[in-house]
Amino acid sequence: QVQLVESGGGTVQAGDSLRLSCVVSGFTFSSYAMGWFRQAPGKEREFVAAISWSGGGTRYDYSVQGRFTITRDNAKKTVYLQMNNLKPEDTAVYYCAADYRLNQRPSAAQGDFEYWGQGTQVTVSS
Repeated sequence: QVQLVESGGGTVQAGDSLRLSCVVSGFTFSSYAMGWFRQAPGKEREFVAAISWSGGGTRYDYSVQGRFTITRDNAKKTVYLQMNNLKPEDTAVYYCAADYRLNQRPSAAQGDFEYWGQGTQVTVSS
């Protein structure tokens, strides 16, 4: 049974930091690129960041570049999203997702990701 379980969300003030975690089970984690996406109220779900199976390749949406960092620990089957200098516009439900991909160029396309978590809420107040 495939499971992706996000945690670490919460309510913070602008300028604060949060670290999201996503623990997976039910598939070979080290064969999958991992991504974080988010959906704000009334908006489409959008790409945030992704990391290749080995961690050797990463990509970010321009809106979070320099503030967010995606990492992974294959031994723990966990992907992380360190979010610094949070802004009110970062308020959203954050989802982790898995994409079977064995190169170092993670995709940003939602359709490439096969498995999804249930999401964790991040709220940033001004």
